[in-house]
Amino acid sequence: TTYYYTNYYQLSAFPFAFPQSCQRNNNLTHYLPFVNMKKIILSLFILIYFSGCSQPNTIKTPNNLRIHFLDVGQGDAILIQTPENKDIIIDGGPDNKILNELGQVMPFWDNTIDIMILTHPHSDHIIGLIEILNRYNVKQIFYTGVPYPSIEYTKWLSLIAEKQIPTVIIKSYINLELENQLTLEFLYPDSDISQKHFEEINNSSIVNLLTYNNNKFLFTGDAEFEVEDHLIETYQFLQTNLLKIGHHGSHSSSSDAFLTIISPQFAIIQVGVNNTFNHPHLITLKRLERNNIPIFRTDLLGTITFFSNGQNIWTNNS
Repeated sequence: TTYYYTNYYQLSAFPFAFPQSCQRNNNLTHYLPFVNMKKIILSLFILIYFSGCSQPNTIKTPNNLRIHFLDVGQGDAILIQTPENKDIIIDGGPDNKILNELGQVMPFWDNTIDIMILTHPHSDHIIGLIEILNRYNVKQIFYTGVPYPSIEYTKWLSLIAEKQIPTVIIKSYINLELENQLTLEFLYPDSDISQKHFEEINNSSIVNLLTYNNNKFLFTGDAEFEVEDHLIETYQFLQTNLLKIGHHGSHSSSSDAFLTIISPQFAIIQVGVNNTFNHPHLITLKRLERNNIPIFRTDLLGTITFFSNGQNIWTNNS
């Protein structure tokens, strides 16, 4: 690609490079096609250049980790872009809005998702993943295999089988070494739940811990108190820099005990404007305030992006 761009630029930069017969005869009708072609090539070059500039959250920060909490309304969708430009998607939201959101943060030529994770099969997490399967080349999928009767879940599984995408069913703790000093841990479930029927399917949610050198990010799906208690009992070192609040800020997640042990610097709530569940619940916001944890909400800020160089974390959102 660079080869062609270079030559297009050279062609547009040197107007004297017309055929000698056209220059000698000074006949505009002979070299008019070359002028038009120059304009077309130059216009394409400018369009390609500025289309990259119009995406402020795309790949412009090499060696930095980028985490996008995508504004998909009442649902979860998180895109992780690694320093070596791998794309990891955790959940996809309730509809096809995910496609537009991905278009804002991924380069237009990138149609590959390296890892897809479905935390649990509720519609506000899975429908967008169906849209992604239809539009993107997905290399690998992680999920729990938990039984759940829904049309969306059945369709998602059927598409995976049709496209023959490699899958991993989480049956125990997993630690993926993604890149140098970058790991993705699957903390929960830490046992096989693929045949287990949950009274509350939220408590089947995959919980991931992303570690980039000295920075840690915890993603909890819709996990509630039950799962939080299990995490506290199972893992000694859970302190994290950033916490994706469970279940959209519901009163059934983010206990005082959990927040005290996690002790995050930032809390992210993915939630829809004026949603019918009244998320986030006031009691959850009060818990966060008592623990002096800054809150970032997609219903107020839109898509929220955090960056990390392995030592520091920052965001463009205020």
